[in-house]
Amino acid sequence: MIEDKISLREKLAHFNVLMLLLISCLAIIGFVMLFDAADQNLQPWAQPQIFRFLIGLCIMTAIALSPVHWWMKYAYALYILSLVALILVELMGHIGMGAQRWLNLYFFKIQPSEGMRISLILALACYFHRQSLDEIRKLRTLVLPLLMIFIPTALILRQPDLGTAIMLVGSGILVLFLAGVKMRYFVISACSAIISFPIIWTFLRDYQKNRILTFLDPERDPFGAGYHILQSKIALGSGGIWGKGFSHGTQSHLNFLPEKQTDFIFTMFAEEFGFMGAIVVIGLFAVLIGLGIFLSLRCHSTFTRLVSIGIIGTLFLYVFINMAMVMGLLPVVGVPLPLISYGGTAMLTLLVGFGFFLNMDVHRHVRLKRYY
Repeated sequence: MIEDKISLREKLAHFNVLMLLLISCLAIIGFVMLFDAADQNLQPWAQPQIFRFLIGLCIMTAIALSPVHWWMKYAYALYILSLVALILVELMGHIGMGAQRWLNLYFFKIQPSEGMRISLILALACYFHRQSLDEIRKLRTLVLPLLMIFIPTALILRQPDLGTAIMLVGSGILVLFLAGVKMRYFVISACSAIISFPIIWTFLRDYQKNRILTFLDPERDPFGAGYHILQSKIALGSGGIWGKGFSHGTQSHLNFLPEKQTDFIFTMFAEEFGFMGAIVVIGLFAVLIGLGIFLSLRCHSTFTRLVSIGIIGTLFLYVFINMAMVMGLLPVVGVPLPLISYGGTAMLTLLVGFGFFLNMDVHRHVRLKRYY
């Protein structure tokens, strides 16, 4: 099928309403929990989050219905723009909570590292779409994509933002794997990373070392570095099967639970709605991710397939890392729970990502040329 021949009516007919409903359900859960976190007040978190979500939905729909070849044509330009924004953060970024991660645009602040996640997936998908499978399996073909992954990762680590850097590398590796890169390269890279860990340890900041040590033994500093995860475990356990009830979570409402509106919002939800409530949220994410994988496999071109699975894979990494983090299964690295945690740039970037996913699904029968 030729993309230019697809009418707006046909695009709307292919628009996946089920995915939109799942996204909306998770976002509504987030609004309710942000309202609860502020002691049943729309300010300072719920109202801005609702406003951003509505704006994000409009952007998501516009991207979903736009011509797919635009994004392949301008994928590298978007990547370069995101990279320039990261460099500007390094030179003149706004400092908040001890980190230099934001660009102050006077009317609002943006976090370019969030936008880089989407730009990287688009750029890598475009690159591999233009390569034959024989070329992809050659080592020299991997030089450029590896640079595309590790240059922004290095800039993000300098901010410092270990969580986003890990997510960026994870997304990049996922696209490389799905593009058909030989498995032995991944095995060699993993072994090299394990062997070089003592060297990597020397470059970590003190707070990053403390997070890892606290993960191994949270009780080594129960009132300092281990406080967050210990309080999170207490809240999770005290919720029981059915929870304490809406707005009756003691750990969160008595302010024992830190960052309840961002990183630990799942803990707050589980304390109030218990194990059964947590299963509902996990189930919604599982259906959303499962649907995303199914839709990704239907795409006919390499570009649309890699973009789709890259975005859904990134969503899975965010959900898995956040939930494992608040349960004490992974170190606390500051990864929010998608659609539910408070965060303007994170919400808008996530919906932009879903816009690209839906765009690829709408154009799933299109066979894109290698070059535009």
